[in-house]
Amino acid sequence: MRHYELMVILDPSLEERTITPSLDTFLNVVRNGGGSVEKVDVWGRRRLSFEIDKKAEGIYAVIDLQAEPDTMKELDRQLNLNESILRTKVMRPELRASRAPAATVGAAKPAAGRGPATRTAAGAPAGSPRPPAPPPPA
Repeated sequence: MRHYELMVILDPSLEERTITPSLDTFLNVVRNGGGSVEKVDVWGRRRLSFEIDKKAEGIYAVIDLQAEPDTMKELDRQLNLNESILRTKVMRPELRASRAPAATVGAAKPAAGRGPATRTAAGAPAGSPRPPAPPPPA
């Protein structure tokens, strides 16, 4: 099973108290498919950055859940068929723990040309692609 975040923008003409029960009817698809709903966070009425179906506002809801990919496809299909749902977005968030080791590895090795300036015995900067300049004529 995979972790998903689902963002739903609902029609602003819906009453606030009917939002969670109407979302639960859709989330039964996940429960029946063997998945689990971890969190339902209703943000409430927000102004849209652009009009959707001639509506300037929408009711936002963010849902964290665990489900199989086929179950998520079915949930997204059912949400898109409902006229009270303006938009949906299904995301698979990256795990923060998987990014932390990559940042540590990159920090251990300084970038080329960074850090203290070192010179070779001939006077050229360390790692320089050019050979040192010849001494001036005497």
